[in-house]
Amino acid sequence: MAQATYDRKEQLKQIESGLLEGEDIIAVYDAVGVGTGFIGLTNRRVIIQDKSFVGKKFAITSIPYSKVTSVSVVSNASWAGSFFGSSTIAINVGTHTYEVEFRGDHKAHHVHNVILFYIS
Repeated sequence: MAQATYDRKEQLKQIESGLLEGEDIIAVYDAVGVGTGFIGLTNRRVIIQDKSFVGKKFAITSIPYSKVTSVSVVSNASWAGSFFGSSTIAINVGTHTYEVEFRGDHKAHHVHNVILFYIS
């Protein structure tokens, strides 16, 4: 198993504490903006910390790759630059969309490619 890429050790530890047998962490990235605390990627699922609940509650949501219908690069500008000129992705699961913004477009690129690999 390769070493997981991560931004914050406490987020990595939180993901590690909920791993299933045979599950390996690929990456754990801190998210910016309202709602999402972090995203974790394993060889089995996407794990999102959702902080958008009322009363300072949050949820850790596990999404099996088989339930992800698409992953998108989100931009508020026209595509004048490269494909991954944005640091935001959207993960579609049924009728729900999780939008995650990162510090740096390279993290969005990595998350996009990992999810695309597992849903293809």
